Amino acid sequence: MSIVRRVRTICLTTALLVAAAGCGPDPAPAEPVASLPTQAVTQLVADLRRNDLAGYARHAVPPELHARLETAWREGRTTWPLTELPLHDRFPTFIAALAAQNAERDLVASFRRQFAGADGELHSAAKTLGVFAIQYVRSEAVYSDTERDHHAQLIGAISQWAQATSLGDSAKGRAAIPQLVSAARATGLAAPDAFAHNGMDRSLRRLGPFVERLKQVLGGYGLDLDAALDSVDATLAEQTGDTARVRIRYQLAGEPVDAYVLVERRQDRWYLSDVLRHAQAELEAPVHAASAAGQQAAWAQAAAARKSAPAKPVAANKNETAAKVEAPEADASKTDASKAGDAPTPAAAQPATAKPSAAAATPAATTKPASPPAASGPAAAAPPKPH
Repeated sequence: MSIVRRVRTICLTTALLVAAAGCGPDPAPAEPVASLPTQAVTQLVADLRRNDLAGYARHAVPPELHARLETAWREGRTTWPLTELPLHDRFPTFIAALAAQNAERDLVASFRRQFAGADGELHSAAKTLGVFAIQYVRSEAVYSDTERDHHAQLIGAISQWAQATSLGDSAKGRAAIPQLVSAARATGLAAPDAFAHNGMDRSLRRLGPFVERLKQVLGGYGLDLDAALDSVDATLAEQTGDTARVRIRYQLAGEPVDAYVLVERRQDRWYLSDVLRHAQAELEAPVHAASAAGQQAAWAQAAAARKSAPAKPVAANKNETAAKVEAPEADASKTDASKAGDAPTPAAAQPATAKPSAAAATPAATTKPASPPAASGPAAAAPPKPH
């Protein structure tokens, strides 16, 4: 090959490579770094606003801790950062219940029986749960002082919203349930081992669209979580070396929230101190007696038992009915046994009154009381939040 031809070949090859590079996808943008104390808050708020739960997990903890949490998730030892949600231990069961076969039909029927038109009872329950939740966070040792103050304000705002909205509205319930059922099925996380099998990052990415749909459903009831996130204002209150205190103010369901969060610097990045503490505690905690997979399996078994259970015999005459009345203890035991076989419905399984995240930064956070039953309709649950 002549020198001219070689030079021409080299030039042509180089031109093709340059053209191919120019037509290819742009390189992924560099991961944002919280280089200022306030950015530890605003970065997590932005993740929640985009429904980017996987991004939240990456930005909330240092890379080494994130890797350990991923391993623990795959081993079934934690579902952090979902552990920041109220009734987090029931979240996998919540997804499984919504994604179950005939879930839409069964849950609509359950809503009609238990909650339709019961606004008075639901408002009373919301008020009671709000009082209970505030007392819980004020006495629970796991929360810091800043968390207790922020959480109490969050719970108060959510409780006021729940007491004012129509949770028992039949039309809204019929519209909300199919949306949540469809979104839960789309996650692909309904199988007993789905959370552990997919791992933390992939599971959180799959849950993003579900959180988006949940926000939309709650918006139909007057709780606009995205508006609350958009209203967050974070300002530096004080800083001493590698620790600082950030003031956050925002509007949640028409109520003002004004609180503080603690932040700390690790390897030139700022993180929410309470988020770090809770994440580390998840790694050090003993294995839960019932894993997420175990809870989902138990729900599936309960659902199957209910479907296969024979119908209760109807009393043949008034004498038999009277005999039943004379033996209340026997009937009570049968009723208890029947209840034990019932599978949870979304009304019972839904995340309940909000638990504020330790990272007071996100209004989407809600509180984590001892596990009273959910009040009704779509509960005021929120995605994981900055503590």
